[in-house]
Amino acid sequence: MKVLVTVKRVLDYNVKVRVKADQTDVDLTNVKMALNPFCEIAVEEAVRLKEAGIASEVVVVSIGPKAVQEQIRTALALGADRGIQIETDEMPESLSVAKLLAKVVAEEQPGLVILGKQAIDSDNNQSGQMLAALTGMGQGTFASEVKVEGEEVLVTREVDGGLQTVGLKLPAIVTTDLRLNEPRYASLPNIMKAKKKPLDVKTPADLGVELRAHTELLKVEPPAERAGGIKVASVEELVEKLKNEAKVI
Repeated sequence: MKVLVTVKRVLDYNVKVRVKADQTDVDLTNVKMALNPFCEIAVEEAVRLKEAGIASEVVVVSIGPKAVQEQIRTALALGADRGIQIETDEMPESLSVAKLLAKVVAEEQPGLVILGKQAIDSDNNQSGQMLAALTGMGQGTFASEVKVEGEEVLVTREVDGGLQTVGLKLPAIVTTDLRLNEPRYASLPNIMKAKKKPLDVKTPADLGVELRAHTELLKVEPPAERAGGIKVASVEELVEKLKNEAKVI
């Protein structure tokens, strides 16, 4: 079974985000970029399926400029077999991402598609669900456990009321949550081997997809700075401040 994994290039989560002076976007000048943490979990799960003899090949795909090849190579160093880059300088919306991935799915015919549930930059949590709708494949989102049994995959999902297990006929789509696994570190020998693994470059035009924007970014603002706390002398004063100043009761 072939497993297709999507990966995204994002700001490293340890980096303090800066907003541009004109508030048009986030300032990415000389900022460390990294593999989206949820995508890293997706890669790890696919590699584990291969190590268990369930998957025969792990293919990673990413959308973006030439720089995303760094993240594809990282995924290859973690154990994926080959990579696909869909090269574009635009920042496609979730629907465009899903349309591009649907074309890749049609070409690659994977038995399982694994995506991170969301990217830590946009936090949209949409691409996996939209891809399932476009391909007609069953979906198991927010996965904390994945088991492939014959022609079916059992996905334990984290929901508000606890855990829910769904059975999906393969091919299927899974989006990963934080508790699914703990990603490994890439060893130096594997990093060197990753440089020689195949990486195909395509464009949206090659896949017959026109990127369209349905939303417009108006302004980006940093979060308000947290104010210092105060001490109150009594419960009555606390209630009064919560009611009249904070207006939370």
